[in-house]
Amino acid sequence: MTEELVKEEILVNVTSTEVRAALLENGVLQEVYIERSTRRGIVSNIYKGRVSRVLPGLQAAFIDIGLERTAFLHASDITTPDAAENNGDAPNIKDLVREGDGILVQVVKEPLGNKGARLTTSITLPSHYLVLLPHSDSVRISARIEDDDERERLRDMVEVLLKEQGLECGAIVRTVAEGAAPEAIMANLRYTLKLWDVVQLQYRLANVKTMIHEDLSLPLRVMRDMISTDVERILVDSKENFTTMLEFVSTYLPDAKLMLEHYKKSQPIFDLHGMEDEIKKSMDRNISLESGGYIVFDQTEAMTTVDVNTGGYIGHRNLEETIYRTNLEAAVAIARQLRLRNLGGIIIIDFIDMEEQEHRSNVLQVLENSLSRDRARSQITPMSPLGLVEMTRKRTRESLQHVLSEGCTSCNGRGFVMTAETVYFEVLREIIRRSRQFEFEEVLILAHQDVIELLLDEQAPSLSELEEQTGKSIRLQTESLYLQDQFDVVLT
Repeated sequence: MTEELVKEEILVNVTSTEVRAALLENGVLQEVYIERSTRRGIVSNIYKGRVSRVLPGLQAAFIDIGLERTAFLHASDITTPDAAENNGDAPNIKDLVREGDGILVQVVKEPLGNKGARLTTSITLPSHYLVLLPHSDSVRISARIEDDDERERLRDMVEVLLKEQGLECGAIVRTVAEGAAPEAIMANLRYTLKLWDVVQLQYRLANVKTMIHEDLSLPLRVMRDMISTDVERILVDSKENFTTMLEFVSTYLPDAKLMLEHYKKSQPIFDLHGMEDEIKKSMDRNISLESGGYIVFDQTEAMTTVDVNTGGYIGHRNLEETIYRTNLEAAVAIARQLRLRNLGGIIIIDFIDMEEQEHRSNVLQVLENSLSRDRARSQITPMSPLGLVEMTRKRTRESLQHVLSEGCTSCNGRGFVMTAETVYFEVLREIIRRSRQFEFEEVLILAHQDVIELLLDEQAPSLSELEEQTGKSIRLQTESLYLQDQFDVVLT
C-alpha cells in the first residue's frame, strides 16, 4: 500500500487583539493555535527568577518570575555540571538552590488550572532547523528522521559546526533539517548563538522576577516551527503581518518565500473549509462518526477520557464486524480531535470490546499511524483485555477548551460556556462578515450583560476601530435573559 500524499496548508487570521493560526492537511482542519493580546502564552519565555521557597520533601522549589502564581522547578529539571557523574540522578534540591537566590529559568509548561508554570534551567533556543542546547555537549537527531546515512550526515555536520565556533554547546536537529544544506543549518546556528549571548547579557543586567527573553509571536512561530516540505502555501489576511513574516523568511528561510501569500478576498479566511464550524464542533462533548457511531470526550484536570460507542451503526454482517469497523473509524477521528482540541497529559480511550486479537492490533496500529504527523509527542500502551488504551500526549499549552471557555456558574462547574471575550470576537467577526454581504446603516448588538460591559470598557477602542473600518454605527443593548454565549446582530 502506498502512503497517502499529504498536502498541508497554513492559514493565519489576524485582528488587532487576536491571532489565530490553523493547520490543514488535504483540506481538513487538524490544529488550531490562538494568541490574544490579553493572554499571550509564556512557554519558552526565559526569566530571571527568585527562589521563594525550597521544598525538600518534594525535591522542588517555587520560583517567583513575576507572575500571579509562583512557578514550579523540580530538582530533575535543574542542570548541574556533574549530572553525568551521578548517572543522571538529581542531587538534593537543598544542594542546588537556596531561598532568595537569583536563577535563570525557562518555561516548559503553561500554568494549567490551579498549577503554576513548570520551569527548567536547561535552556533551549529553537530555530527552524535545530534547537541550541547551551548547557549540553551532545548532538541529538529527531527520531522522525529514519535514514541512518542522513542521521549520520546531520550529526557530523552539526558537531563540526559547533566545534568551529569554539563553544561547548549541544543541539537537537529537527525533522525539517532532513536534506538541508550546511549553509542553511549554519545560518540557524549563528542566529541561536547570538540569541544566547543576548540572554546571558540580559540576565546579568536584569532585576529578579523579570522576563529577559520572550518567544516569537504566533505568526513568526508558524514560520519557524510549522514549515515543512509538505506545506504548499501559507495564507495570512493581514498586510502588516504578511510583511513581517516575509522579512522573517527572507532572512532565515528564503526557500519558503514562495509559500507565503497575502489573503485579500472578502470571505473571512477562517470561513474557508468551514473551519469556524469545525472549531465550534471541537467544543462539543460528543463527536458523530459517519457510520452512525459516536465518541464522547470528557476532559478533567487529572486526565481525559474518550468513550467509543456504536450508536445506530448496524451496517455489517455481524456484531464483531460492526464493532471493528466502528473502532477503526473512531481511531482516526480520535487522533484528529486530540490534535484539534490540543488535549494532553494522560488520555484513556475506551474502545468497544473486540474478541479477535487481530482486530485489536489493527485498531491500535491505525491510532498510531493517525498520530504519526502530530507535532506533540505521544506514547501509547497496548490495548488491555477490556479494550482500554492508555496513552500520554505532551502538554505544554492549554487545551482549546480552556482557551475558549470557562467554568459555567449556572451549572456549578459541570459544563462550560464561552467566555465574554470569545463571544466578543464572534460578534466582531459576524459584523465584518455581514458588512461584506449586506447594505445597512446601523448595527444593533443584543448580548449578555458581561459581553456588553466588555464592549463598553476593555474593548471600546477596538469597537471604535470596527466602526471606522465598516463605516457603520454600532449600538449595544443588554438582554437579561441571554446566556453569556448568546447574542444577536441586527442590521437596520
